Amino acid sequence: MPTPLSTAATRLGDAVKSFTIAQRTIAIIGVAVLVLGGIALTSWLSKPSYTPLFSGLSGEDASTIVDQLQTDGVPYELTQGGGTILVPETAVYDQRIKAASAGLPSSSTGGYSLLDDMGVTSSEFQQSTTYKRALEGELAATVSAIDGVKAATVRLAVPEDTVFVAEQGKPTASVFVETNPGATLSSDQVQAITHLTSASIDRMDAADVAVIDSEGRVLSAVGVGATGGSDQQASDYEKRIQASVQAMLDRVVGVGNATVAVAADMKRESAERVEETFTTPEDAPALNESTSTEDYEGAGGAQAGVLGPDNIAVPEDGAKGDGTFNSVTSTRNNAVNKTTESTTVPSGGINRQTISVAVNRGATANMDVAALTAVVSSAAGVDTARGDVVTVEELPFSDAGANAAADALADAADAAAEQQRAELIRTLSIVAAILFVAIVALIIYARRSRRQRREPLDLGELQGVYPAIPAPSTPAIDPAVALLAPLEPVPNTTTIDVAAVQAALQAKTAESDLDRMRAEVEALATQDPAKTAELLRSMMDDRQSV
Repeated sequence: MPTPLSTAATRLGDAVKSFTIAQRTIAIIGVAVLVLGGIALTSWLSKPSYTPLFSGLSGEDASTIVDQLQTDGVPYELTQGGGTILVPETAVYDQRIKAASAGLPSSSTGGYSLLDDMGVTSSEFQQSTTYKRALEGELAATVSAIDGVKAATVRLAVPEDTVFVAEQGKPTASVFVETNPGATLSSDQVQAITHLTSASIDRMDAADVAVIDSEGRVLSAVGVGATGGSDQQASDYEKRIQASVQAMLDRVVGVGNATVAVAADMKRESAERVEETFTTPEDAPALNESTSTEDYEGAGGAQAGVLGPDNIAVPEDGAKGDGTFNSVTSTRNNAVNKTTESTTVPSGGINRQTISVAVNRGATANMDVAALTAVVSSAAGVDTARGDVVTVEELPFSDAGANAAADALADAADAAAEQQRAELIRTLSIVAAILFVAIVALIIYARRSRRQRREPLDLGELQGVYPAIPAPSTPAIDPAVALLAPLEPVPNTTTIDVAAVQAALQAKTAESDLDRMRAEVEALATQDPAKTAELLRSMMDDRQSV
């Protein structure tokens, strides 16, 4: 090992050996924290960025793709219950191409790709069924692309075209959607699904599409549309009217001083009405006109007479003619205006609604109840001709629930404050414990450092520093006297016996060199064994050289 490195290693070892137990513990903890932090940082920096390889996979496809990734040695992660596989960005395209070459994922709806496998020997039923499956697959894939939709399934009911039916049935469709966890489809998204599906099928209307979610809720019903059934329409209408009236009453009588209940009777049946109206145009020429004339001239014979009793012809008295006959017939076709109106009456109309309003008696001291009733009627769109009823009554409200709620809120606030205090006390306790341990460690370290600084003191070494102390001309305290003071206490006087000090120093000087060296070696051996060994080695080397 080079000399600088060995010297640095020796100094480092000596520094570590001079550490106390507390210092060594802190140093070990610091080194461990640095090592673990370096390992965590290196692991985080070396971790690749993951991106979805496939989403919405079935269990079979996910298992097959995972086997492929394990065979290729590509790291992966599974999310969303195993339906989504994440791989590093550098490997996503290669793995997609490899999975596509293996026909994965195999559980896809197919779409128009189903038509590629049809042979020339396919029957008409197979062709129509495959074409319908292709449409269903394409629509399902398109609906699945909507934000919030995890998977979708589309089923089409398309009636067959036949010449034996006067009127063809209209096609219908049902869409099953599975949303992402925590996601809910809005009314705009439901309408988008219905219009997208209906626009893809000939003769299909948006009202002919039913949309159902994974929780079994009907988002759009056939014949009704995206608003749902009649019960859902009634509930939505009641909530809307109640919210508007309640908001108005809260501004008028104050929050909590009024309550509103709305009951609506909705029309459940739907109908279609066709009306035709004919009118005569003014100053319009005839479309066509024809006239027919018939003339006949007779020979003047006897008249046939009239039928009498028993169907016997009896001559008419005094009636004679020559048999001449004239006839004129005229036919004219005039233009006529024709108006045909076709009206579809959907379900969901209002047959009758009732609105009940209860107002706290103390809140209407200076208020006209009749005016309040009129305001509620206008806000709710009440039609008296339809039979709508509005009832506004002043009633004393029970404050038991409000008091209980206030008590519950107060208890919750107290509990939160108590928990906050407990957290604060616990935090302060932890901080105090840490500070106490740190202060104790510092005190121990300071005491040991002071002790180590005091241990090297040896009065024998002062002989070289202070060989002789001359008598001062003025009374003063010499540094040697201060050092000797712990060994030989100086009397509590204002003057110092310099002669006694000089005698003590001379007595010290009279000691043999061997005793002085023995004392120094013992003191040094007690303080630092390593340096003692080095000193003895150097002394032996000096004696051998002599």
